[in-house]
Amino acid sequence: MSKIKWQTAIEFEDITYKKCNGVARIAFNRPNVRNAFRPKTTSELYKAFYDANEDTSIGVVLLSAEGPSIKDGVWSFCSGGDQKARGHQGYVGEDGYHRLNILEVQRLIRFMPKAVIAVVPGWAVGGGHSLHVVCDLTLASKEHAIFKQTDADVTSFDGGYGSAYLAKMVGQKKAREIFFLGRNYSAQDAYEMGMVNAVIPHEDLEDTAYQW
Repeated sequence: MSKIKWQTAIEFEDITYKKCNGVARIAFNRPNVRNAFRPKTTSELYKAFYDANEDTSIGVVLLSAEGPSIKDGVWSFCSGGDQKARGHQGYVGEDGYHRLNILEVQRLIRFMPKAVIAVVPGWAVGGGHSLHVVCDLTLASKEHAIFKQTDADVTSFDGGYGSAYLAKMVGQKKAREIFFLGRNYSAQDAYEMGMVNAVIPHEDLEDTAYQW
């Protein structure tokens, strides 16, 4: 049982946002849809990261996920854009404009002057995979973390920072393999190719991330 005394910073619908002793924890909270993001999710992510960036008491941000799914017990970090929320002309925000804004979230993560650690308890897929890539560090669940790109499957491609940073991490050829073939990679696979910093027993994942 974790002894970290998280305090809710701001109430959101699609994410949770908490703080404790200089650490902020932002977590996807749509486990029954594999923590896929929709325009509301990315808007809330941006607001939470912006708040953490502006809070001078915060030095580190953990990007994690709630779970598991109550439907099937599967753990997910993030499965990318919610395809059920995507219309024929793309995603539409609550303001009626066509937008998803995940690039703005990636940009804020990359350039905020605070360390961002991806805490991956399960599936990191598509846009969710790219999000962990743009973080400064990644810790992955030994038992449940799986990494996968699905761009070819959904006729989309990461035009943000994920593809470029992945190539820097694992090399151009390996990055193309990951994007083109859409294979599943375990936490150990990801660690060995330099995409993950540490593979942690699932029950210790959150506490270890906080200690880092």
